[in-house]
Amino acid sequence: MTRPVPAIVILGNGSLATARSIQQVYPQALIHGLAERVEGADRVYHEFGTTLRELYQQGTPIIALCAAGIVIRTLAPLLLEKGAEPPVLVVAEDGSAVVPLLGGLGGVNVMAREIAAALEVAAAITTSGELRFGTCLLNPPSGYALGDLELGKRFVSDLLAGERVRIEGDAPWLAQAQLPEDAQARLAVHVSHAERTPAANELLIYPRNVVVAVDAGLANVAGAVREALHQAKIAVQSLACLLAADSEMASPELREAALELGVPLRFASAEGGLGERLRLAIDESVSLHGDDTLSIAIAGHPLDPLQIGRPRGRLAVIGLGPGAAELMVPAVKAELARATDVLGYETYVRMAGPFRADQVLHCTDNREEMQRARHAFELAAQGRSVVVVSSGDPGVFAMAAAVLEALHESTDAAWHRVDLEVLPGVSASLATAAQAGAPLGHDFCVLSLSDNLKPWSIIEKRLDLAAQADLALAFYNPISRSRPWQLGQALDIVRRHRAPQTPVVLGRDIGRPGQTLRVLTLGQLTPDQVDMRTMVLIGSSTTCVFPRAGGREWVYTPRWYGTKPGC
Repeated sequence: MTRPVPAIVILGNGSLATARSIQQVYPQALIHGLAERVEGADRVYHEFGTTLRELYQQGTPIIALCAAGIVIRTLAPLLLEKGAEPPVLVVAEDGSAVVPLLGGLGGVNVMAREIAAALEVAAAITTSGELRFGTCLLNPPSGYALGDLELGKRFVSDLLAGERVRIEGDAPWLAQAQLPEDAQARLAVHVSHAERTPAANELLIYPRNVVVAVDAGLANVAGAVREALHQAKIAVQSLACLLAADSEMASPELREAALELGVPLRFASAEGGLGERLRLAIDESVSLHGDDTLSIAIAGHPLDPLQIGRPRGRLAVIGLGPGAAELMVPAVKAELARATDVLGYETYVRMAGPFRADQVLHCTDNREEMQRARHAFELAAQGRSVVVVSSGDPGVFAMAAAVLEALHESTDAAWHRVDLEVLPGVSASLATAAQAGAPLGHDFCVLSLSDNLKPWSIIEKRLDLAAQADLALAFYNPISRSRPWQLGQALDIVRRHRAPQTPVVLGRDIGRPGQTLRVLTLGQLTPDQVDMRTMVLIGSSTTCVFPRAGGREWVYTPRWYGTKPGC
């Protein structure tokens, strides 16, 4: 059972050595460095507040090497629900102080001690119960669940007031704690999977040692699981996961039941009955209860759901945007963080990094789209979390269509059971338009001038009709060494319907280092001004240009239709 991987966030090069020392404690953690101030960070960010809040909202533990006040003011608007917060720590730049700020119930003090030990300093623990007893009773270790937090707070307050306590059940993590134990004490820490009515004098802790195998045909799966556990006098808090047949991976009812119960959903071979499925998945002698539609297994110790059966495989087709980290949407960042495998054209995969040592990269040539899509499904069908990378938006001349085509052609049921999602990105045409102003502010048409996958005659027809319709135009793949003549012919077609003074925007490598933006006219545009990395935007008859402060120009297409003087 693993803890979430933390993020180490630094503001300057002076923190880098300390950050590397902390990274030795958490080898999978990435160091996030402020752009233009940190050299050698694993990941670059541009806005401290936005980055910290994104990490917090994703549930990522945060280790910030900066003043505590900065972190407090940044996260203050998000501090709503104690108990639902990830660990947040601040560490002095020179490693002389480690201060846990948030996440007492998420193991922040454990992390503080681990980091402090590595830096050979003392952690600034301020939690009263932990200082007195050497453990946080309200934060049992992985594999155990606390019963009632509010009753737990009262319980710890009574202990701090001088009461003694007895331990009922197996709680090995408390063996080294400095608890005032007394076999006759009124207060009791009760550790068991048995259903029990909460009482003010008891701290109930449940080992997650129960697995329920279910049939997808059950009506109200979550309700049926709760009722079966109640009938067996088993606490629902001890449920480690649900187990179902792998043939039911795509069942929305099972997915919703697992979400409602707050447990993982795992899958095993559909062969045999539910009881046999449980024994094979848990791989030990377990106590079984139930029937042909629902069966309960109780193990003698907490279970790791990651070792039971396998998960439903996931395949996400993502768009990185034009290249700048700040233009990558948060959902894409979160998907990359949880991926086990990343596939794509090598240039785009490198743009998506850096990656942890446990993430597998599958880099291929840009022309191997269908092979890449099939490989992605093969990996996801094994239960892995797979990401296919595109630049821009995956649905705009990119990998989403290839992935869906591969699925459409396949008769492999395992492929069709994969959890498939397409996550959008900022397309190159939109990124270029934003740099210029709003040249695509009215109706527009997006065209690829590549005739690798469609005949040039089709491109000519679409160009002619779009130009006749007075749509603003965005050209992808305008020119290359193997296609040097198409752009010239395309411009000839457009010029039949557009005046020479029509504004044109050329954006090269927008969102990447060395980006350039030029504003010129259709009469001035020649193919030698464009390469494969250039986005070409051609205005409509209403597109306007006017000077902006600093010597460049704004370009926009108004939302009204007609002409105005000066446009």
